[in-house]
Amino acid sequence: MNFTQFKFGKELREGLDMMGFIKATPIQEKAIPIIQQGVDLIACAQTGTGKTAAFVLPILDNLTKIDICNKVKAIIIAPTRELAKQIDMQIEGFSYFTNSSSYPVYGGGTGVEFDNQKQALKKGADIIICTPGRLLAHLDFDYFDTSHVDYLILDEADRMLDMGFYDDIMLIAKQLPKNRQNLLFSATMPPKIRKLANTLLKDPKSISLAISKPAEGLTQNAYMVNDNQKVKLVREILKLRGKDLSHVLIFASSIKNVKEIKQTLNKSGMRASEMHSGLDQMQREQTIRDFKNKKIRILVATDILSRGIDIKGIEIVINYEVPHDAEDYVHRIGRTARADRTGEAITLINSKQVKNFMDIESLIGKEVNKLVLPKGFENAPLYKILKNGKTKKKWRKFKK
Repeated sequence: MNFTQFKFGKELREGLDMMGFIKATPIQEKAIPIIQQGVDLIACAQTGTGKTAAFVLPILDNLTKIDICNKVKAIIIAPTRELAKQIDMQIEGFSYFTNSSSYPVYGGGTGVEFDNQKQALKKGADIIICTPGRLLAHLDFDYFDTSHVDYLILDEADRMLDMGFYDDIMLIAKQLPKNRQNLLFSATMPPKIRKLANTLLKDPKSISLAISKPAEGLTQNAYMVNDNQKVKLVREILKLRGKDLSHVLIFASSIKNVKEIKQTLNKSGMRASEMHSGLDQMQREQTIRDFKNKKIRILVATDILSRGIDIKGIEIVINYEVPHDAEDYVHRIGRTARADRTGEAITLINSKQVKNFMDIESLIGKEVNKLVLPKGFENAPLYKILKNGKTKKKWRKFKK
């Protein structure tokens, strides 16, 4: 389905042409007509499927058809400041030939940034993209007139609930007009998301597609390895793949591990940087820019970068540990092999993480290759097949 079939206005079509948007993705093809009908929507689609454009484009098109009133008309809530900023950048591209405006509202900045956000809310940027906590901080004052908000969009809703934002979302919703269109986008659909949808949405239509399946161009491998060997193994993996890699993303579960991996790689002559919640906003934004511009070749991060962040050309993703949630694995490795490109994902498994990794294999519907460790990694654990929490006598052999 081509974008011309959505019958967008001239201004928006010019923006799409400039950005090279021709054929709609499945989520765009299904969601845009529903949003154009003005009804509520709950959509389940994993990251990297084009869902941001799916909800932004019909809203932008509608904004071009109404008179300017200098009031906020749409609120998009995202779990992290990085995702909020990225959505804002996409809106800037789509709306280049329209009169619509947007502004990101998130924490971690200076007093000057808070005042800039205040001015955007007072003067009425058409679309506000925000994190829940920072928007509530502004709502505590009287300068934000929410009476003209026609759209409330929750992006990465499951991630927001995992981060404990349920109450914040409900507080925000109570301060908005009841007569509005609600759109909820989530990569997974657990019971807590259904509960949220039943509370906020009115007779919503539902879309569910492409749930938790890695990209076709993605090669997945894993190593069984002891924890005290992991940092050394990461270094060896990168050495084996040579210096031609321009974008390497390594996920670790804690800031402590992120720092340890970064320091070890730097001592080995591999320039690496770190990304986690312990950095201030300016540091995080500069790190993302440097990584995108290839000033940083290796980035070690917590799950702050596992969802929604679009960095083109990541060739390899390394999971330093097995994610506890199988869905998080899909989101992590989804940072590579995007937009029909190829990529590789490597996961390091210790003996206690086998059950979690089997859950991942069950979710993605395939067995991931277990590679033989390089020389010098003796006494590595074996990969046992577990069933109902008990160890079977059968052992799964490594695939060379």
